[in-house]
Order: sequence, then C-alpha cells, then structure tokens
Amino acid sequence: MRWRVNVSEKKSVISWALYDWANSAFATTVIAGFFPLFFKQYWSAGVDTAVSTARLGLANSLAGVVIALGAPVLGAIADRGTSRKRFLIFFALMGMVATSAMALISAGAWVSAVWLYVIASIGFSGGNVFYDSLLPGVAPKNREHFVSALGFALGYLGGGVLFALNVWMTLRPSFFGFADSAQAVRISFLSVGIWWALFAVPLMMFVREPSAPGKAARGAGMVREGIKQLGHTFREIRHLRVIFLFLAAYWLYIDGVDTIIRMAVDYGLSLGFQAGDLILALLITQFVGFPCAVAFGLLGQKIGAKRAILAAIGVYLFVSVWGAFIQSKAEFYALAIIIGFVQGGVQALSRSFYSRIIPKDRSAEYFGFYNMLGKFAAIVGPVLVGLTGLLARSMGAGGTLASRLSIVSLAVLFLSGGILLLFVDEEEGRREAARLSAPDQEASAP
Repeated sequence: MRWRVNVSEKKSVISWALYDWANSAFATTVIAGFFPLFFKQYWSAGVDTAVSTARLGLANSLAGVVIALGAPVLGAIADRGTSRKRFLIFFALMGMVATSAMALISAGAWVSAVWLYVIASIGFSGGNVFYDSLLPGVAPKNREHFVSALGFALGYLGGGVLFALNVWMTLRPSFFGFADSAQAVRISFLSVGIWWALFAVPLMMFVREPSAPGKAARGAGMVREGIKQLGHTFREIRHLRVIFLFLAAYWLYIDGVDTIIRMAVDYGLSLGFQAGDLILALLITQFVGFPCAVAFGLLGQKIGAKRAILAAIGVYLFVSVWGAFIQSKAEFYALAIIIGFVQGGVQALSRSFYSRIIPKDRSAEYFGFYNMLGKFAAIVGPVLVGLTGLLARSMGAGGTLASRLSIVSLAVLFLSGGILLLFVDEEEGRREAARLSAPDQEASAP
C-alpha cells in the first residue's frame, strides 16, 4: 500500500527521525566508544583497573537508577499538559551541555568526569522518554513500524558518521591541528554536543505537540494530576494482559541485546583482540545497521512486527551460541555484521509495536514504563554473564573457556523473551488501548 501523506506530515516525520540522528552520536562516541577508554587512560590514569571499572560502573548505575525511577513520573506529568516537547528540550539541553563540558576536564579529574557523564546520560535517556512518546502522534496510521525504523536507521547512520570522524581525529590528530590524541578525544566530546544541538532543531521547529485530553493542566496542577494518574496506571497495568506480557518479554530479550552491546568490547578483549579491531567492529555494526533498520521496518509492515521481532531474537540466539566458538577477528567482524542486520530492527519494531498497544493520549506515561524497563534491562544479563564465567572458572575452565561459556548464557534471555512474545496478541492489545483512551477521543471516533 502506498504511503500518501501531505508535505507537512512528511516534514514532521523527517524532523522527528532526525532527532535519532542527533542524539545517537552520544550513544556511539561517548557511551560505546571514547568515554570508557578515556576514563581509564586519562581521567583515572595510574589507578588500578578494578578501581576505575568500579567508578565507571557506579556512574552508569547512578544514571540508570535516576532515569528508571523518574521516567514514569515525568511521563505521567507530561501527559497531563502539553509539555512533552518542553521536557524533551530540557533533557536534551542537559545532555548537550554536559557532554560538551567534558572537553574541559583535565587529566586525573575523574570525579568531574563521572558527574558530567551522569548528567549527560540522564539528559540522553530522559529526552528519549519524550521523544518516543511523540511517535504515535507523528506516524501516519499503520506506518508506525516504518517511521520508528527510520528513526533508528538515521540514528545508526548519524552516530556512525560522527564516530568515524572522531576516530579519524584521534588517529591523525596533527592533520586536524590537535596537539595529541587526548586533545582530539576531548574535542570529540564537544563535537557530540554541537552535533546533538544542531540536528535537534528540526524536531523543535516542525513536530507538533500532541493535545492533552480535555483541558490541559498547568504548573502544580499538572504535577498533582500526573502523580495521581501514575498511581492509577501502576494498579491498572497489572491487569492489562497484553501490555504486561509484552513488557515482560521485552525486558528479557532487550536485556540480552543490551548486554551484547555493553559486553562485546570486553568479550573481544578477553579473546585477545586489539582495541583497533573492536572499534572497527563497532563502526561496521553502525553502518550495517542503517539500511537494515529501514529494511526491518518494511518487513514489520509486511509480515507483522511480532514475527519480525521473533526473527531478530532467533538471530541473536544464533549469535550468542556461535560467539562462543569464534577464533579469529574475521569471525568477530562477521558477528558485527550479523548483529547490525537485526539490532536496529529489534529496537525499532519493539518501540513501534508498543506504540500500537498503548493509549495514545497517555503515551508519555506508558513510554516512561517502557524506558524504565529498558534501563533496568541491562541488569540481569551482565550479572548472568559474570556469574557464569566465575562458576566456569571455579570448575576449572582455563584460558578463554570461561568467557566463551558466559556468552552462551545469554541464550536463556533470548529463549525466554521469545517464548513470552509468542503469547502477545496485538489485536487484543489495540482493543485494550482503545478502551483506555480518553472518553472525548472515543466519542469523536467514527
């Protein structure tokens, strides 16, 4: 079926998707790329690696807990008024400024680095709560999967483009006029903040704020109504079979996905691969993820999002098993390519599938729960990997065997998440969402 929309709708969709292009630079250059390495080698130079790892883990945990606990509350408050874009702008500015400020931190100042990283991470994740909540109002009817996938695709491309430039800057600092690689990395943080701000402008200008049901609350009234609504939803969501079941499935399989993202570099190092090899693998995943995210969006439109997500989970299941047997960096690159095929797709279709089974008038609140689980998702997987490795080592597994066995353990998350997803009924979920919509919206429906 051909997508027929007016110019205004196309502008809104593209402007919304460009925010993924904007803020994904933080995910690639900062979270996955430079910050962990620079934190150890520059801001925590001379400190025992176990201590620096603990400091970085504390920073990640602190940011994650703040967002996980705050996201549903903020979402509920935003739904009571017309404040989603304002919340988005607030958190985005927080992330942009904090990321840019990392360029000013001197060697050894790990405390300042941690606090700026925490603030930037809160800005990044908090902004995503409200960015995701705009999707139901931006996407034309029955095009949610494609629009969501378009956002992730542009995110992979935009994040990859800037990250590639940043890597080049660190490899050839004199070419760019920098004194050394350390200065190039610091300027890279500044470039992320500028990139994020520049490409966030279209969303701020051309994406309309969805209207609130009834009369929009303001000020303290908005806060009171939002918190009251959140309490109601906590009680309500336990009885919403489809939403509850999907969120449980999502928590399991996205935990596996996030663990692979977070642990891939560490796993590669444990197998003896060089840092340059791992950076290249990360870039491969980014650029493969761009067209494949779009392709998965189209696949979701054709065969249904649930089937496409299940296919992606099957690929991850294969990766978690094959990854235990790889011997060469060529195989590691092959895994990076395979992950690039499905990583953006499973993220995009999960978001769009969820957007179709929740009430549109409370999307910020419900996406608050969604993002809360996304933050808590990277808890079970790393613990499972770590404990499996320790258990294997205690049983006499030598060399890299313990690490290889730990990767296989992730298959449990993909299997259990996939099985739960099989029982999620989208049509029943859409009926639930319609029932929960605001009375004024139901009355006006044809």
